[in-house]
This record gives sequence, C-alpha cells and structure tokens, in this order.
Amino acid sequence: MSNGTVAKRYANALFQIANEQNLLEQVEQELVAIRTVFTENKELSSVLNHPKVSKATKKTLVQDSFANFSAPVLNTLLILIDRHRQSIITEMVDFFVQEANDVRGIADAKVYSVRELTEDEKAALSQTFAQKVGKTALRIENIVDPSVLGGVKVRIGNRIYDGSVSGKLARVERELLTKR
Repeated sequence: MSNGTVAKRYANALFQIANEQNLLEQVEQELVAIRTVFTENKELSSVLNHPKVSKATKKTLVQDSFANFSAPVLNTLLILIDRHRQSIITEMVDFFVQEANDVRGIADAKVYSVRELTEDEKAALSQTFAQKVGKTALRIENIVDPSVLGGVKVRIGNRIYDGSVSGKLARVERELLTKR
C-alpha cells in the first residue's frame, strides 16, 4: 500500500474521532503546528526515522515534545511510531486538513501579488473565487512575489487563475509566436 493511501486512512480515522468529540478545530490547529515542527526541524524527522533509535526513545521524545496536545493527536503520533509510519506524519496532516476543509466548505488558496493584500482585498478574492470552486470561503495565504508585476495569481488546489501582468504578457507573447 502506498504511503499516500496509508496517510489518508490515518487522517480519516483521526478526523472521525475529532469530529465525534467536537475537537475538530483544536485537532486541526495542533496538527498544523506539528507539520510546521516537522518541516522546519529536519533533525526531529531524522531522529524519528533513524533505525537505531528505539521505539521507546522515539515515543518519549514525541510525548515530551507534544505533551500539551490533545489525546487523539498524541495517540495517533504514538501509533504511527509503533507501526514504523512516522515518515507519513506531514502527509497525514495534509489529508486531515483537506478533509476538515471539505466538511466546512473551505478551500486553501495561495494568492501571489506584488504587495501584501489588505483584509478587504482578501475577503473580496475569497468571495469571488470560492464561488468558482464551489466552496463557501477560501483560506488565503498571501505570497508577495515581485515577478507578478501587477494583478494577482490565485492557486486553489491544482487550479491556477492567472490575472497577473506577467501572465498576460506571457499569453500575448505565445499568441504572437503562434501567429508568425
């Protein structure tokens, strides 16, 4: 079984538990914090994935590091270590967040712009593009990218809406080259 399939199953199980216990928001916040720790701290990942470090040491490390987290999250991490699946933790978090967003009717979006967007601009983009993808709202991550030149480029999942000046220039260039 592929790691993606396994990660999805663990995420689904944790989602069901969190939903039953009305801890969905808390569990999601904790998992996002765990993903941040694992992506920014490569040493932790290497220790947890090292074959010579015992399971007991790995479990103690996780329990000490995430002691104030909820029982479902901590127990899931410990089960993953028991089953030698600690390498799928970040992928499991991604699937959990995706499932939680689906239930709430929210999608994550990356918006590339030349400058930081105001809250009003984010709200307007959220309202406009949420309808296009069949969601009620978007959770926008604004990424400042000077190469955009102007306008915005919105990425929602695997869809890209390019209304940037650089995107328009590239389209004009392609059109001119094909009409040669």
